[in-house]
Amino acid sequence: MSDTTQHADLDVEALIEEIATRLARHIESHGLKDPALIGIRTGGVWLAARLRERLGIDTPMGELNIAFYRDDFSRIGMHPTVEPSALPFDIDGRDLVLVDDILYTGRTIRAAMNEIFDYGRPRTITLVVLVDRSGRELPIDANIYGARITLAPDEHVKLLGPDPLRLEFCATRT
Repeated sequence: MSDTTQHADLDVEALIEEIATRLARHIESHGLKDPALIGIRTGGVWLAARLRERLGIDTPMGELNIAFYRDDFSRIGMHPTVEPSALPFDIDGRDLVLVDDILYTGRTIRAAMNEIFDYGRPRTITLVVLVDRSGRELPIDANIYGARITLAPDEHVKLLGPDPLRLEFCATRT
């Protein structure tokens, strides 16, 4: 995991390799049995698919679309096309790995966990993110992250993909 404020040189593929290594260690050291990966659309799904492949996880991957679970519609707006979530496995008693691209305010992760608990009660949830950036509004922290960066309030980072995956940094337009 990289603690950094320099973000222009972040190599997404190298970060994914590091995350996969740390996640494999986490799964083993915490005795997670048959963990299921769940990606948050869209970037989290791309990242979860890469991690699933690298870790050789056979369980089908889940996908969450948390649009209806967000608490900040008035601020971010609603996307006109909302595809349903797909969780092709039982949640109850399961070890889950929740994957997202960017951890910022914590609201996306809160919404994702609310949706997960509507499906059942997992044994554990491990949060994995590609980039953990400054600006948290809720007390949510990643178990595993690729890079931790500090951005000004008017700066943003977005994962573009799916192939190749790359990070785009930009300033908010006023």
